[in-house]
Amino acid sequence: MSDRPFPPSRLRTAVQAKEFLITAEVMPPKGGNPAHMIEMAKLLSDRVHAVNITDGSRAVLRMSSLASSVILLHQGIEPICQVACRDRNCIALQADLMGAQALGIRNILALTGDPIKAGDHPTAKGVFDLESVRLLKLIDKLNQGLDFNEKPLTDGATELFAGAAIDPQCGSWSGLQRRFERKLEAGAQFFQSQLISDFDRLEKFMDQIAVGCKRPVLAGIFLLKSAKNARFINRNVPGVHIPDLIIDRLEQATEPLQEGVAIAAEQVQLARQLCQGVHLMAVKREDLIPKILDLAGISPLS
Repeated sequence: MSDRPFPPSRLRTAVQAKEFLITAEVMPPKGGNPAHMIEMAKLLSDRVHAVNITDGSRAVLRMSSLASSVILLHQGIEPICQVACRDRNCIALQADLMGAQALGIRNILALTGDPIKAGDHPTAKGVFDLESVRLLKLIDKLNQGLDFNEKPLTDGATELFAGAAIDPQCGSWSGLQRRFERKLEAGAQFFQSQLISDFDRLEKFMDQIAVGCKRPVLAGIFLLKSAKNARFINRNVPGVHIPDLIIDRLEQATEPLQEGVAIAAEQVQLARQLCQGVHLMAVKREDLIPKILDLAGISPLS
């Protein structure tokens, strides 16, 4: 399996070419049938450089991100396999990362993982042997041909392209700067942000913290489906505040979902002026992402 030729990473090539990057998030199935995930991902195949596959997002049970990523890769769709530290110790994390290499997965998003109590198995045991910065350092070691204990990988180094998450709307500016710098030093090659609702804050982050880092930052753009959806996010997502102006637009629209698409397209245009890419999140309506990109004036990838 490890001798099988895999195409070069579209994401890595685009990063190196300093293209405007587009990624989108797709959730793995809750069950053994990946048909819907494949259908949604195929709609995005000519619009994004890679598709993020979540790893137990919000601590809710879904199919393995590694298995889901392999399924998409076999469909000709480049995945970004999210790897969270919550559920595995350093042995299991290394095993999965080496497995990803052998199976042709190259893009990894290193995450700490959401708290267990946030999800649908609140009595499960969290592991958190590592967190995202230490996971990035571990990936860097594996790429150098060393394991967690600095022992050689006798059957070959990995070639993983690791990214990290950031939250420019974090309440502590100094904390945000320290965290960003630590992730840079640990080997992050790209950054995807959490949902952005304050673009002035994003601009400040790009001008004061990310300036000169030579790593692309992708702004998180979330499809709001209704005023109710926006209010739910304001109540339940720390650090995010959807402005009243946006909520009023959704409230007054005759077709709130289509208004949400228009708002997302406007935000893509804003992000295009500030950073090097966008990461699109349209939970359960991934089929609308091409429309968002069309309205934003972003053509299909060549």
